[in-house]
This record gives sequence, C-alpha cells and structure tokens, in this order.
Amino acid sequence: MLKGRFILAGLAALVAAGALAKLADKPTTSRLVDLESVATSTSSRSAAEMLASGSAFSTTVSDSAPEEVLARIFAEIEANRLSNALQLTEALLRQHPNYRLANLIKGDLLLAHTQPIQTFGALTDAPPEKVADLRAEALVRLKAYREKPPADFVPRYLLQMQPDQRYAIVVDTKRSRLYLYENDTKHDGRPRFVADYYITHGKLGAEKLVEGDKKTPVGVYHVTANLPKQKLADLYGTGAYPLNYPNEWDKRQGRGGSGIWLHGTPSNTFARPPRASDGCVVLTNQDLDVVAKNLQVGLTPVIISNSVEWLSLDDWAKERNELNKTIDAWRADWESRDTDRYLKHYSKRFKSGEQDFNEYAVQKKQVNASKEWIKVKVDNLSVFRNPGKDEVIVVTFDQDYRSNNLNNQMKKRQYWQREDGKWKIIYEGSA
Repeated sequence: MLKGRFILAGLAALVAAGALAKLADKPTTSRLVDLESVATSTSSRSAAEMLASGSAFSTTVSDSAPEEVLARIFAEIEANRLSNALQLTEALLRQHPNYRLANLIKGDLLLAHTQPIQTFGALTDAPPEKVADLRAEALVRLKAYREKPPADFVPRYLLQMQPDQRYAIVVDTKRSRLYLYENDTKHDGRPRFVADYYITHGKLGAEKLVEGDKKTPVGVYHVTANLPKQKLADLYGTGAYPLNYPNEWDKRQGRGGSGIWLHGTPSNTFARPPRASDGCVVLTNQDLDVVAKNLQVGLTPVIISNSVEWLSLDDWAKERNELNKTIDAWRADWESRDTDRYLKHYSKRFKSGEQDFNEYAVQKKQVNASKEWIKVKVDNLSVFRNPGKDEVIVVTFDQDYRSNNLNNQMKKRQYWQREDGKWKIIYEGSA
C-alpha cells in the first residue's frame, strides 16, 4: 500500500480538495480502453525525454475524450492498483502517442515500482515549467469530468438561436472548457447539450483589451471564415476559424486587437496547457475536427465567458419570453408612428456610427411625418446575452420594412442594455 500512498501524494494533490474522492465509485466501462485486453509495456524512454524533445509522433484518434480515462487512472492509483493504472495510461498513449500528460503519468508510475515518489513529475530531469503546465491541465480536465453542469440547466447566454443556426458554442475560460449546443427546433429552439471539450486560452487570462495583451476576449462573436490546414502554419493544427473580434460592442468599449481564432494544435502536440495561446481558443486537433463539422461560417455564435452562468430551463424560458416581448413592443411602437413612444426604447447613450440619440430622434420625427402607414416584420431572430457584469443582449434579425413611400430589407443587429430595470437599445446597425 505504501507505493500508492506516495504516488498519491504527488498525483492526487494536484486536484482541489475532494476532487478525487470516491472516483473509484464511478463506472469503469470506457469506449477508449478495454482493460483486460491491454498488455503491459516495458518501454524504456522516459517521460522527461518526451517532454523535452517535443518530437513528432504519428497520431491516432478516438471519439472519446481523455478525461474519463484520466479519472480511471487516478482511481486505480487511489486504490493502489498501480499495474492497472499503468495499463490504462499505456492504452491512452496508444490512442494519443504525443499526449505529454499521459507520458508524465506513465513515468511516475514506472518510477513508483522502484522507489517511493512524493511529487507529480518525480523524474529528476523533468522540466519544471512543463510539469507545472501538465499539472494545470490535469486539474482542469479532472474537474470538468467531475463537475459537469446539471442536465436540466443551460447557459444563460443562449436565449434564442435563429432557425438556421444549427449549433452554438459557449466557452468557459475559467474551466478551460468549450460546450457545444444544438438548436433543438423540435422543442421551440431550446439549447440541447451535445458535448464539451478541453480548451487552451490566453496566457494572461480573459477580458482582452488591446493588441498583444495575450488575453482572450469575452463577448458574443460569430465564426467569419474557414481557413484550411493547407493555408496555415503548423501552429494552428488542422484548421482555423476566425471570430469577429472586436465586435461593435468591443469597439464602443475601446477594446482593440485582432486575430482571435478557434484553431487546433501543432502536429507534434496532443494538447497545450490551459493558458498558452496569445488570445485564441485552442482545441486538440481531434476535437477541432469534430466541432468543425458543426460550424457555419457567418452563423455559428461563439460566446466566450470568464465563468459560464447556468439557468434552469424554467428561468431560461422566462428570460427569453421577457426579451421577446420587449423586442416585439419596439417593433409595434415603430409601426404605430408614435415617435415619442418608439424612442422610449432607445438609451440616451444610443449611438450608431456618428449619430447620437438626439440626432437620431430628430431624423425619426422627420421621417415619420411623411408616413401614412408603416409595417415592420422581424424574421430569423437571435438573442444572446453578453457575458460579464454589464447587462447587455445582442439581437440580430432580418428586417422587412414597408411604408407608403419606402420598402427596405436588411439584416440588423442591436445591442440592448438594461437601464434602471428596463431594456434600452444602445447600438443599432446592419449585421
């Protein structure tokens, strides 16, 4: 039992209090590993050598994420079944030969057969900075496996997707996690959880402000392009999907920078540490290839948050209904030609281009004076809450405007902000 206790002192200590408790109670069936069919390997190459060299390996892929296998490995260690833990680790490495975290765990397990170890990455020649990175990765992966969101809760931000938006992405930088949701049109557009994935984000965290600050932005974005592997440097892996940062709200807040993408990892790397990018959201190539099948250029929303807020389905429906009624009241008041009533939907801080609220109000009064009737139709509505302390929603729709002397169709985007308990439009323009 002694060896297991010593190795746990190193490996189990990387998880916050209780995170490994009773892992052995979890089901041990896995699509990735058949424990009985795994043969023990006696490979002599050290984990430290693999970490330091960064040499390329041939890669195989699986549909199963590694978190479940990592949890099982730690459960076997906790139960002092080190041979089983080693077998599982080697099976994981056969699936992902360039997975440095698994290589490091294997090195510790091999060393534990010959001497007691008391730290994660016990090999004397293991690079300390890389061991720290792998410790951080193990922590966020295991916490994500142990602490999944409740099945009957959804991200607060996905209030309404337009019918042709098939999927939405929500990123939680604090948890280093990307959540994929389907637009369940058979159930009134309710977001339906599909899968979640480990991600890497900015070296210096989130809430990007300026070019080169090595932070990931927080906000509501959309995929704007699909850059294939053939047009990219190896750093970006199997593909890249640029996002529309900075968006209209970012610019209004004075945020700058550019080049924020979803992309993969270099060919010699399975996964990067949780904080390792210059601001991009990075997935393993295996995960990016799966997620990419669901991305629609110009349509798929990518909502990045410091820490995702979750709502019960009842609270989500209540919030969505309230906002849809507010948007429809704006539309109806526009049709009424009562300009004062219509302008009550706009913030005094409203600005669109160079036009502020007062200039906009004068223009609307002049235009409405020439109207005998107005009809406004709103189609393909999407409503997303902007993450962060400011209560802001992003509303996008196809607008069909008709009147006695003008017909116009456009795709419009509005930013609404809550002021004194009421939602007000603070920005409006073409999308």
